[in-house]
Amino acid sequence: MAEKLILPTEVKVCATCSYWDGERQVDPDMKLVVVSHECRGECLVQGVEKMGLVDVRRERACLWEDLEPDDTQHKAA
Repeated sequence: MAEKLILPTEVKVCATCSYWDGERQVDPDMKLVVVSHECRGECLVQGVEKMGLVDVRRERACLWEDLEPDDTQHKAA
């Protein structure tokens, strides 16, 4: 069985980005993302396969975008 990780949506890794097309479960009420430890998916911005736990703060060609719906972000501003 694959080890599962629970991440807050604001953690800047590929698995919490709206442009990452990997297997994950998102709990919008708790603002959590659940992924397997070794999850992989396609970065829709770069067009390459990426591990879900890549720290995007070190990615030069990254356009990390929170999983929050746009209207929720506008209410907080």
